[in-house]
Amino acid sequence: MLLFISFDFYDFLDIFIVAFIFYEVYQLIKGTLAINIFVGIFLLYLFWQIVIALKMDLLNNIIGQFMGVGVLAVIIIFQPEIRQFLLILGNREFIDKKFSFDSLLGKGTSPLEQQKIDEIAYACANMSANKTGALLVITEHKFIKSIIQSGDILNAEISSRLIENIFFKNSPLHDGAVIIRGNRILAARCILPLSKDSSLPASMGMRHRAAIGVTEVANVLVIVISEETGKISVFKPGEQFIDINTYTVKKLLYEYLGIFFEDESSVFAETISSSPKNHNF
Repeated sequence: MLLFISFDFYDFLDIFIVAFIFYEVYQLIKGTLAINIFVGIFLLYLFWQIVIALKMDLLNNIIGQFMGVGVLAVIIIFQPEIRQFLLILGNREFIDKKFSFDSLLGKGTSPLEQQKIDEIAYACANMSANKTGALLVITEHKFIKSIIQSGDILNAEISSRLIENIFFKNSPLHDGAVIIRGNRILAARCILPLSKDSSLPASMGMRHRAAIGVTEVANVLVIVISEETGKISVFKPGEQFIDINTYTVKKLLYEYLGIFFEDESSVFAETISSSPKNHNF
């Protein structure tokens, strides 16, 4: 037993805050090339602390000089990630997600009605069959204002006919993303930030890169329908579901909104579950 080590509440709080910061940083850069650099820097810092504890002065001075200028190197290397982190931190949706009363109690409710989920899934089924390109962003929280203002404000009730008309290839609103919050279509023709992840395959088009890009700065669910193949993909922060059927789209929407999903609860499930596409998890 190490009696010379004191441990009180503030030490516990210190460890908790540091662990929380490391977890959030990991979540931010997970799936990117930056994760390898981050792990390397963390291991080097851990080795430096061991050197200090063992009082190896020469090695301590060498690593200390490197770590002194290493802060500037980290800022340069992680410039995109730092910018993205500050953007997320300044977004009220981040605070709502992490520190809301419902979040602390483990509750996840949404005003989006199940009937409207059916409307979204039905529109996706039709657009997929007709190979109509589409990009839909579904959010539970207040969304990034600049993205909404980049398009045309609709504030319309959700319906499958309206969604299909928006993305009809001759429609002036088809180019861009539709933002859905609650039971309303907030805006159409919105411009989303493109992902800067260099590890994405070259086969991913601009719609898919935009879908990944917006999940990097907001807790949203994005549905993408390829204009070339009609395949449906769903993107959430850190997760991708490629070439799935509309039954799986509906299931993912239920999970994202925190609604219990029961396979036999909707007549629509019987229609879309017969789709020949395979889903990936």
